[in-house]
Parts: sequence; C-alpha cells; structure tokens
Amino acid sequence: MKRVRPMIVVATGNAGKAREIAAALKGVPLRIAGLADLGGPADYEETGLSFAANARGKAAFYSARTGLLTLAEDSGLMVEALGGAPGVVSARFAGPGADDARNNRKLLRLLAGVPPGRRTARFVCCMVLARDGRRIKQVTGRVRGRILERGRGGFGFGYDPLFFYPGFGRTFGELSPDEKNSVSHRGRAIRAMAAFITAHLREF
Repeated sequence: MKRVRPMIVVATGNAGKAREIAAALKGVPLRIAGLADLGGPADYEETGLSFAANARGKAAFYSARTGLLTLAEDSGLMVEALGGAPGVVSARFAGPGADDARNNRKLLRLLAGVPPGRRTARFVCCMVLARDGRRIKQVTGRVRGRILERGRGGFGFGYDPLFFYPGFGRTFGELSPDEKNSVSHRGRAIRAMAAFITAHLREF
C-alpha cells in the first residue's frame, strides 16, 4: 500500500516567504498547505523580543490549532550601524501597516550619510517545526551583506533590493529566486530543516 505523504502547514501570511519555503521543500515528500488552505485560523500576534521567540510562538500556536505538523519562521534584517534594527520589527519598521517601500525609505533615511564600510547588515531567519503545540526542531540561517544607498533589482521582497550580497556582487533584488534561495538566510534554514524532516519522515 502506498504511504500517504504527511501534510505540513507553512504558517506564514507573507506570500513571498511562503513561495520561498515551498520551493525549497519541493524535493521533500510532503503535502504542503498554507494557512489559507485551512480556512485561515486566527492570527498569531508576534510579541517576542527575538526571531526565535516569535518562531516558537507561531509554531506552537498554529500546530496546536490544526493538529498538523507545522513550520513557522520569523526573520528580518539587522543593521549594525542601527544597533541591530529593524530586527524583529522588520516588517513593520515604518509603523503598523507599512509596506516594503515605506520600510525601505525609513531605512535609507536613518542610514543617510553613513559610509559604505559602516553599512554592514545581516538577514536572520529562525525556523521552528512543531506538532500539537510542541517544538520538534529549531534551526537558524544567517547571511551577511551591506545596505546600498538605493535599491537595485525587481526580484524578491522586503529589503532585498537594498541588500548587497558580496558573494554574487548583486543585491538580493537582482538575484533569481533559485539564486537567492541558494545563499539566503531562509534558504539556509529551510535546507537544514528539510534535511531533518527527510531523516525523520517515518516519525511524521
């Protein structure tokens, strides 16, 4: 009898993140569902002071409500010249309801006059796998770069057009989805998580 592939819920309302995670999990024998596929369970309010705390909270919250294997993450940009900001408020840096353009404008305004050598930054992604409210696995991915004075490229989302990655000599906004996934914080985290899921698939 053919074994039914287990279902995993990707617990994010961010379409860009959902696409990147689904693409990275393509080779893993899972059925992938988003929150919208499950009727959109109640939203989780992110109140953690770290990416890890928010990821753990979301994973526990949604896995407890769905009873399914759940993958949640929290990620963002940390700029050294700004003391690690925007950090956990990356998505709402310019205020509640802010879009990518407003967040990017605020970032550039705060970095006005800061020389290239001091515009170093890193993207961080903490990813957590849970079931029935209990954490199973936690991984973190990081990538270093610097913030340009103006955006370049039309790919990606968020701060991607401003984040220059030295390894490719381009911004994340100039990289194809596959190129970005090969080096990004989220790509690194999901590859580590995919390896864990594959190794423990029979337990799910």
